[in-house]
Amino acid sequence: MTGGCTRFVNFDYAASAPPLASVHRVVTTTLAHYASIHRGQSYLSRLSTAAYERARGVVADAVGARDEDVTIFVRNTTDGLNLLARATPGRVVHLDIEHHANLLPWRTAKWTAVIAAASVETTLTSLERELEREPAALVAVTGASNVTGECPPLGPLAELAHRHGARLAVDAAQLTPHRVIDMAATGIDYLACSGHKLYAPYGGGALIGRRDWLDAADPHQFGGGAVVSVALDDVEWKLSPARHEGGTPNLVGAVSLGAAFEALHELGFDAIRDHERALHGQLLEGLGRLGIETLRIWPGHVDLVGVASFNVPGYRADQVAAYLSAEHGIGVRGGKFCAHPLLRRFGLSDGGAVRASIGLGSSGEDVDALIHALDRLMSDGPAWDYAVRDGYVSPIPDPRPSLDELLAGQSLS
Repeated sequence: MTGGCTRFVNFDYAASAPPLASVHRVVTTTLAHYASIHRGQSYLSRLSTAAYERARGVVADAVGARDEDVTIFVRNTTDGLNLLARATPGRVVHLDIEHHANLLPWRTAKWTAVIAAASVETTLTSLERELEREPAALVAVTGASNVTGECPPLGPLAELAHRHGARLAVDAAQLTPHRVIDMAATGIDYLACSGHKLYAPYGGGALIGRRDWLDAADPHQFGGGAVVSVALDDVEWKLSPARHEGGTPNLVGAVSLGAAFEALHELGFDAIRDHERALHGQLLEGLGRLGIETLRIWPGHVDLVGVASFNVPGYRADQVAAYLSAEHGIGVRGGKFCAHPLLRRFGLSDGGAVRASIGLGSSGEDVDALIHALDRLMSDGPAWDYAVRDGYVSPIPDPRPSLDELLAGQSLS
């Protein structure tokens, strides 16, 4: 084989989703009027400030925030949960199934990991026993597993936390692209999300939640815009959200996040759920025909987003991902998905797994292409030789152009 071209099939939405056309248009318009936010008197500065603050309101409305909640723009979910970790005034309890974004930030305080049991019901029982054993300020959970797609019941989790004097924080990075969220109705106290999961990959995210802890915390980043006044021996800090948005804000990240939420709500989450559920069922059925089992935390749990992780007998996950990309133009993720404790539970602490994730651009034709490619691998093996190069499995030789070759002769100015 000497290489060729094919249509790219994207099954890596759970890692980063490409921008929606409507989001890109909003970004282009915003950049045409870009200026300093909050601290400028020019007309463009006032327009940019209005766009930034409008996006704040859109995000809050989109997730059903309470009137008294505060919405703080951050870089991503990890950044938001790091901010919340520094603001939390007590012990944090989380599950062992979490993404690193909802594992590592809590290590700056007192924390306890509860092992998820074999069912949702017994997991809730384990959490309750832990909260009865010792009081906690916060229970932090994923809204949807980035490994298995399983969604824990947020309403019962909020009720459980509140019953024991704790608050509930949700890592909603994987949930927001797939499900409508109503923080007030569900009882969620804090929610963090990322634009790059939400078809708005422009470096923005948000932390939304109750104001008191955030107003009492030290600023997330010391800098201009976060202060009322500064002397050489004293600083008076603003309240949230400005308190935690020091420096020049990411206008494009904020505006794109708001535009993505607006686009998804316009599409309708019922329609999104039906689209993804049909394709997810097709994917699971196709994998089953090949004898490939998917990873599950709670077998039989039915509330899932469009994520399926699995392994192909005889091949490492990174080998499968490289084969799918090089020989079929299919993008999946191979590895441990920043969820090392969960992969260790599955006995996959070495090579991890393959993850196929569904998004708005996925189709039944895409699912068929993936199943066909996996079938070819299992029956015939790869057509090319592969080796590790620069830390990645690649075909040898690799006929695909390098970045330098793609940019050759193009102006970057």
